[in-house]
Amino acid sequence: MTVAGVWGGQRLVEQRGGGAIWKGLAVLLIVGATVAGFLSPVPALPIVNESIRNLFFHVPMWFAMIMVLLVSVWYSIRYLREPSSRLDVLAHESAKTGIVLGLLGLATGSLWARFTWGAWWTPDPRLNGAAVAMLIYGAYLVLRGSFQDEQQRARVSAIYNIFAFAAAIPLLFVLPRLSGPSLHPGQTGNPGFNQYDLDNTMRKVFYPAVIGWILFAFWVAQVSSRYVFLKLKHDEQ
Repeated sequence: MTVAGVWGGQRLVEQRGGGAIWKGLAVLLIVGATVAGFLSPVPALPIVNESIRNLFFHVPMWFAMIMVLLVSVWYSIRYLREPSSRLDVLAHESAKTGIVLGLLGLATGSLWARFTWGAWWTPDPRLNGAAVAMLIYGAYLVLRGSFQDEQQRARVSAIYNIFAFAAAIPLLFVLPRLSGPSLHPGQTGNPGFNQYDLDNTMRKVFYPAVIGWILFAFWVAQVSSRYVFLKLKHDEQ
């Protein structure tokens, strides 16, 4: 499924004409999931209570971030094999889209923490891992701005992008589970996003939300890439 998502994602990002169907679907799914997320019934769970509705927003953003960052890594690998400014732009714009989604994920997670734990941030392994992952990708943007030579910037950025994703995955998914008890939903001692709360009613909203946000991420990457291509074409003239 991941391979199919990356293949389909890069096809959508590079699409130059049409796309009304999948873009309309993205809008429909996100709007529908947002409305249903606020209005549909949710299981009454201790600790999380009504804040479980944030599952329809916070988690899909992270899914979309991972998918668009994977597409960015794919472009970086392609660039190292066949260097071109086009692949560099696609990798860069996809990575920026992923960073924005990651920041939105941190913001919605912090809001969730405030209403669930009574604090905007706690020294939780999963939260700190996500913050470090975003700092790593923030360094990617700083790194690109430190080179004057375009080819050197593109090559170093491509290499860093690959290693940034390789570092982010353990920080987000592996180390938090190895660190023991956690306040984060789905970890020890706190129900959330598992077989106890993601009932059939929530699945009907959650899965469309994930698909909608992933399509939206590809859409944003496509628009930002096209803008850069048009700007470069204008500068050449």
